[in-house]
Amino acid sequence: MNKLLTSTGLIVGVVLLLAINIVSNASLKTARLDLTENRIYTLSQGSKNILQNLPEPVTLRLYLSEQLVRDFPAISTYALRVKELLHEYQRLAGDKLELQIIDPEPFSEAEDRAVGYGLQGVPIDASNTMFYFGLAGTNRIGEKEIITFFQPDKEESLEYDVTQLIYRLAHPKQKKIGIISTLPVQGETAMPALGRANTSAWVFMEQLKPLFDVQNLDKAVKEIPNDLAVLMLIHPKELTDQTWYAIDQFVLKGGRVLAFIDPFSEADRPDSSNPAAAAAHVRHSDLGPLAATWGVELVADKVVGDLKGAKQVQIERQGRAVVSPYPVWIDIDTSGFNTQDVITNGLDTVTFASVGSLSPKADAGTEFVPLIQSSTEAMLLEANQLLGLTDPQTLLKDFKGENQFTLAARISGQFKTAFPNGAPVSEEENAETPRDPSPEHVNQASEPVTVIVFADTDLLADQFWVRIQSFLGQRIAMPIAANGTLVTNAVDNLTGSNDLISVRNRGTFARPFTRVEDIRREAEQRFREQEQRLQAQLEETESKINQLQQQRQDAANLNLTPEQEQALEQFRQEQVNIRQELRQVQHQLQKDIDQLESRLKFLNIGLMPLLVGFGGLALGLYRGRRRRTFKQNVAQ
Repeated sequence: MNKLLTSTGLIVGVVLLLAINIVSNASLKTARLDLTENRIYTLSQGSKNILQNLPEPVTLRLYLSEQLVRDFPAISTYALRVKELLHEYQRLAGDKLELQIIDPEPFSEAEDRAVGYGLQGVPIDASNTMFYFGLAGTNRIGEKEIITFFQPDKEESLEYDVTQLIYRLAHPKQKKIGIISTLPVQGETAMPALGRANTSAWVFMEQLKPLFDVQNLDKAVKEIPNDLAVLMLIHPKELTDQTWYAIDQFVLKGGRVLAFIDPFSEADRPDSSNPAAAAAHVRHSDLGPLAATWGVELVADKVVGDLKGAKQVQIERQGRAVVSPYPVWIDIDTSGFNTQDVITNGLDTVTFASVGSLSPKADAGTEFVPLIQSSTEAMLLEANQLLGLTDPQTLLKDFKGENQFTLAARISGQFKTAFPNGAPVSEEENAETPRDPSPEHVNQASEPVTVIVFADTDLLADQFWVRIQSFLGQRIAMPIAANGTLVTNAVDNLTGSNDLISVRNRGTFARPFTRVEDIRREAEQRFREQEQRLQAQLEETESKINQLQQQRQDAANLNLTPEQEQALEQFRQEQVNIRQELRQVQHQLQKDIDQLESRLKFLNIGLMPLLVGFGGLALGLYRGRRRRTFKQNVAQ
């Protein structure tokens, strides 16, 4: 009877387990629980909104060499992540998104289609077998967008890249951008009377024109077209109140602005043929009355000097060519970028020249997010020091770089108008003439709006980021910095919807042992101080030895006095002792770091299994003792 009950119980248990698995697979297939610190596996609300409101169907084709990916564990893990993300997109978009996963086997039609879409194959062996891992998207009118190859080192921007691809396919109309510029970014027509020749458009403009519908606006414009997705303000100096009002209302009605202002624009050169005009020439620009309501302030008449990123320039001194750091020409690398923002993530170097410093205004009620910052070895310099400057050493004499400054920022929020009384009266109008307030005047944005501000105009100038070459009569631009990519990224980001703009980079997927690194740095700092002290003693001792040897040479190789010989021998012995001690310090530093790593490996890898083993052993001994005690009690 007991055996029958036991068998029946086992059968019921197996059936119940199978039933639970079947039900859970059906009902919990799309269930997700993200316990990561930065919720890196949870789609942002912006992506969800875009997917749930697609105006037209989109087809995504993931080309993945399934048979080959198994040989690359790192990419295999990332491929699984990409597939899971795309399946989540398909679930949210419903029948508006079709997902196809295709294995482009070598010499197959699928491989030909992948190549036709422009996807990048990576050769993996001598027979030139190609590995594919890219995405091709199409809409119903045949337009396409692609991600040529999913690179694991760009996982932080994966969600943004895919969401942007889908958004472009769902909204295929080319975006319009307007430009108000007081710099000749479109090139200049020849003016022989003034000694000016034809000049080409700046390279960043040549990069934007194939991607967007670019429209030039006069600096005295009184109304910004409503169909503009983005307005670029480049060196907006001496604008009228009517123009500032037009920009103010454009933003409050949902427009986006990409502004380049400058405390000292090197690209804004005065007319050298007219000394009087050159002396009165204004080379600075700002956001005028809009700065206060947008919540951003440019430090006036100051430029940022940064020794860490300073470019090396060649100057002539006393008839000789010498190289010197020029602290106002700055190369900013990845350490100065906000990697959580899509427009700066993935860039390598951006060059600034006489850049200004931006800061938030606390009472504006807007969000100020730095995009690019100087190093912590920077300081503010007077802009007028750059006028007629010929020797960079002038800027270095009293340089004390101890601060960090914001060079570019993203500002967002529900901005208020800088013109609460309505449109300003122009000089041609009679201020006493009564006017009805415009019914279209907006006092505050109804939804959050976004502007991006750079405190530099020179980053746009060709001389700071490209080298121009001529090849077969064609003008070829060779980038030496990522300035052009930065501008394109910013415009591209701002032309998207509010939902797309809200999709920022995910948190880092790497989880380093930060405590280990802190301990390592503390140990290094402790030993480095001792090492530096010994190194200084060694240099001092070697200097004394050299002095004594020089005395011998100056004395025509005459013998040193006994006291000098004794001192020389003492210094040499001290030199040997210091070198030995220095080697011991360096050896001890590495030994301590290795011991730390060994202890941590034991704690993270070996300790837990040992604790589990000892716990199991203790539990077994405890149960054995209880069993023996129970048997003894039964026997009694």
